[in-house]
Amino acid sequence: MSHAATERQGAPAADEAAVALAWHDGDPMATIMTLINDCWHLRTQLTLAEAAMSKGFTRGWAPAYDREA
Repeated sequence: MSHAATERQGAPAADEAAVALAWHDGDPMATIMTLINDCWHLRTQLTLAEAAMSKGFTRGWAPAYDREA
């Protein structure tokens, strides 16, 4: 696994939050709304992928909305 992939497994770094906030000119509400919209979009994509795949195709794996601890 690459170094970048291992970094992404943990919690987001504080500088990523600062970059997201700066992207929205320091507007925290706009930043939060963008993140919520991104989550909604990804959940929709996951639902579509789940509907398009069969369990046999993925050897028993099925997508899930939430990570298991």
